Amino acid sequence: MANWQIKGQYMETCNCNFICPCIGSNLTSAPTEGNCKAAIAMQIDQGQKEGVTLDGLAFIVLLQSPGPMIEGNIKIGLIIDEKADQAQCDAITGIASGEAGGPMAALVPLVSEIAGIEKRPIRFEMDGMDRHVTAGELIDQALSGIPSAVKEGDTLYLDNVAHPVSSRIALAKATHSRFHAFGINWEDSSGLRNGHFAPFSWAA
Repeated sequence: MANWQIKGQYMETCNCNFICPCIGSNLTSAPTEGNCKAAIAMQIDQGQKEGVTLDGLAFIVLLQSPGPMIEGNIKIGLIIDEKADQAQCDAITGIASGEAGGPMAALVPLVSEIAGIEKRPIRFEMDGMDRHVTAGELIDQALSGIPSAVKEGDTLYLDNVAHPVSSRIALAKATHSRFHAFGINWEDSSGLRNGHFAPFSWAA
């Protein structure tokens, strides 16, 4: 039996122009703004770590890379749902940081700074191909999926990608993004920036 497992829904926006070159280049291309700022939001529908229940909680990994992600020097900060007690915070921290293994462990060699942990009320809303996530005053991001021209009601997807959340992620445009945490600041409402979403299932 796995030491831990979580599954649910994910969404993110970043400061790259649509479509983000990081995914299509296996993290080797320079971000369109020279640096990468992204907020990876995770809503846990079901989960546990070593007997600690994580159902209904959420967390956000906020990251900043000074250049191509493959070159490292990435700074990350973690925002955890304020509903989480200390045992749940510890469990989520282990999973989100990669310390407990799992998908995020692959990013550990690229991270040079863990800037801190904050707790805020996290709201994760879904409506068809639209997603909206807030974390108090720290994060406010929303996106809309790119509709398929051949399958009504479905979204365009990228498949077999090197992304820690899922190897299959939907293409989306950010309708707005606001990040102000851990010294990472970004605001945009142009509708031209990149976004992704997907269901996820992690275990280790």
